Formats: sequence, structure tokens, C-alpha cells
Amino acid sequence: MKKKLSYRDKLLELAHIYSVKEIQDYVKSKKNLTSGQLELILRKNKITIPKDYKTSFIKENFTKPINKIKNKKVEKKSNYQAQKEKQPKLEVKRNSVSEVILPDLNLKTETVLNLFKDVDYDLSQVRNKKLVKPIYFTQFPKDLDELQSTRLKKETFIKIVLPLIVAENERILADRKKMKKIYKKKNTTDLEKQWLRQKLLEYKVKNGNMKELLTRIDIIPTSIALAQAAKESGWGTSRFALEGNAIFGQWTWSGKGIAPLDRASNKNHKILKFPILRASVKAYQNNLNTHKSYVKFRDKRSLMREKKVDISGLALTETLKNYAQTGSEYTKILNQIIIQNRLTDFEPVRLVNSVKQIELNS
Repeated sequence: MKKKLSYRDKLLELAHIYSVKEIQDYVKSKKNLTSGQLELILRKNKITIPKDYKTSFIKENFTKPINKIKNKKVEKKSNYQAQKEKQPKLEVKRNSVSEVILPDLNLKTETVLNLFKDVDYDLSQVRNKKLVKPIYFTQFPKDLDELQSTRLKKETFIKIVLPLIVAENERILADRKKMKKIYKKKNTTDLEKQWLRQKLLEYKVKNGNMKELLTRIDIIPTSIALAQAAKESGWGTSRFALEGNAIFGQWTWSGKGIAPLDRASNKNHKILKFPILRASVKAYQNNLNTHKSYVKFRDKRSLMREKKVDISGLALTETLKNYAQTGSEYTKILNQIIIQNRLTDFEPVRLVNSVKQIELNS
């Protein structure tokens, strides 16, 4: 039987993925932090937390939340049966620019499509205005593959993944800006030095090499991230994506993961799993920004920065031959996905500025 992670375990996984040193130090010293203490430290580090959704938020912010039971016969059914038979109808105001994190409620694709309609989330407008609303799903709808229209399936996948990629890229750019500002200063504060030490650790830079750190703290082009996500997750329908929020098919030999069904008997790797989709995006970006297999990717990206050229996905795909065993064939597929689905249109996309942050808990 599949073991369900506790809420505290999810918080610890997020702390590990985001390399929160304060929590890691507590874990190493075998001191047990409560869920509340973990939340506090994660919030202090500006990490979005998927809190327990059993709050009044859904009732207060959606006009027709959770299943309404209409007769005694339905009342006798289990919560699982009720949720399976009738999904919550989520409605939000069209003009809202608040950050919304969609809960882990086993939402069906139909509910997701209705939500997109309610908030006027249309990819043609995103392509035109270069802005996307900060709507973050914690998981893919389980029945996404049942959509008959391939175009609608792809568009739904892009709508779910795009804000997650853009949000993480903007976080990286904020770090890059801060790092450059600190680097230029003659005198740095203790807090700034501590921040730099954490980034050196997070980006696996040795000997305090600031030049190398700047090379690594940079975005992954949205077109590449979307194309790799589509390829590795089967447009959000793979077993790994649905069971482990694994969008990019990253391997692990020590972390928590899902064993591939077709894995050779002499192999012991697993596909790394994550508590929420955004954590998968974060881990993927950190992988490209730190692993030795992607030095050429980082070097070419850095050269484009020096020449003040826009960071283009199609200009960098050839440097990702090591991501898959198929090598050059893999990069050809990425180029094909980018071109056929016009993913370069999303490279300049930014988040709509949030007036306030709302956590719709998972």
C-alpha cells in the first residue's frame, strides 16, 4: 500500500529541496521541530507552504466550495465516495490577481477547465500580454489523459506548469540581482555573508568562487522547461507525474522515488518524487544549474549574458544532450516540441503582480 506522507514530512521535504540550512542543522542535531516551527522557518525563507486545507478558506473564497450533500442517502456515503462522485466547483473572481495555490483535492480535469474559464485564463492572452496569473497547482488532475482533444490536453498542461516555471525563474532572478548587488559592495553585513554562504551551498560552488556562483544563478528558458516537462511527463499524464509530482523524470539512488516498471534487474535507480509540483520545478532548475553534465549549458548561457543576448531556449537545447541516453535525438525532440507548440512565445512571460498572497492549502 502506498504510504501517505504526513504534513510534517512534506514540510521537511520542502526544506531539503530548498536547502534551508536552519532546518537542516536542526535535523542533523536530531532536534525535533514541530510543524508550526517548520512553517515559521520556511515562511521566513519565503517558501510557499501547502498547509492543511481543512480551513475555512475554501468556504470563504469560493462561491460553491466542497461537495454539498442533498439527501440522506448521499450523507451516508464516505467522504471518499462523495468526493469521487462530485468534485468541488471552484469559482473565483475574474479580476483577482491574488496568488492562489490549488489544493490537493483530486480535482478532475473538468473542474480545472471551469476554473480557468472563471479566472479568464487564456493562453492566447498570455502570449499577447506576456503576463500569467499566479495560479499554482500542487498536482495534475488524475484524468487529464482522458481528454479527447490533444490540443486541449496540451493547453491544460501548459496552463498548469507555466506559472510554476515563471515563478521559480523570477525567484532565481531576484537572487541573481541580490548576489550582484552584494558582490559590488566593499563591505558586507553578517546577514549578507550568511546569505552568500547559503547560495554557495545551494548551487554547489566550492572555494567561494563568486564568478562561478553568478554563472549558476540564472534562469532556465521557459521554452526549454516546458518542452522537457512535456517530454518527461507525457504532458502531465505519466505514472511518475501523477503519483510523485515528478515532471522532469529526475533519477535518484538515495532519495524518495518511484521504481520504473521497465527498470533492468541490475539497476536500482528510482524517479525522484516530490510533495508538490513546484518542488519538482525547483529541483529541475537546480539540477541544470549545478550538475557537471550541464556545464556547456551554463557556459553558453553565461556567454549570452555577456553579449547581452536574450536567453533563448532554441539556442541552448543542443547543450542538453546529457539529459537523456538518446543524446542528440533527445535535443531534436525538444526543438520539435518547442517549435510545434510555439513555446518561445512564453519566454518573456512574467507573473501578474500579486496584491496579496493567498494560500489555498493542500
